[in-house]
Parts: sequence; C-alpha cells; structure tokens
Amino acid sequence: MKFALINAFALLSAAALAVQAMPLTLMSRDVYTPPITYPHAGTVWTIGQTHNVTWDTSDPPVNITNKIGMIMLRKDNLTTPLILENSFSILLGRIEVKVPWVVDGDDYQLVLFGDSGNFSPYFTINGSGVAF
Repeated sequence: MKFALINAFALLSAAALAVQAMPLTLMSRDVYTPPITYPHAGTVWTIGQTHNVTWDTSDPPVNITNKIGMIMLRKDNLTTPLILENSFSILLGRIEVKVPWVVDGDDYQLVLFGDSGNFSPYFTINGSGVAF
C-alpha cells in the first residue's frame, strides 16, 4: 500500500511539473469603453418614448474583449436591474431604447456594458407623476 501511494504521489508531481513547464499563450485583448454621447447632461426623456442611445465608436481597438453590448438604467448612483437593450454589437454606435416606467427624477444615467461599463452624464426622466 505504501508503495502505491508513493508511486501515485510521484506521478502527480511529475504531471504538475509538466503542466507548469508548458508555455502559456495569451491572446492580447483591449478593454473598450466608448463614451456615451446621448443622452447628455440636460436631456429630458418621457416615459413611453423611444430614443436612440449613442456612443462614439470612432477609435475602437483591434482586439475588443467583449463586443456584445447591454444598456442598463442607473438612478441615484446605483445601477438598477432594468435592462433597456442587450445582445447588440458594441460597434454599432447607437441603439434604440424605450423609456421604462420609473419614478420621475433628474439623477438618471445609462450604463453601456461591453467589456466594461461606462456611464452617461446625468439626465432627467419624467412622466410617472411619482417622485422621490
């Protein structure tokens, strides 16, 4: 029994050394955070309307880590669970969204996710008649 344990340990040690000796090839990737250009500060949206969210795609890197985008709503510096749009190419530069029913406020932002999240400037959403 002792001999079998020693052989198993030696075999595992040799396998671990072989894995460590293997060259690791990593593909170069770039994090892409295109700035949101609309909505901008001072923008007012009304519940139920549709708007084109836009972002600057003029200088994308060659190797974007994640090209699939998602837009979420943020209020009072907290990202809400409201997904306004998802599964689109981050290289489109614009996507149409419908303004959801939310409480009125002037502290909304959008978060554009791809390989990272970047926030729009603060803007206003009105139309519910409810404010906090």
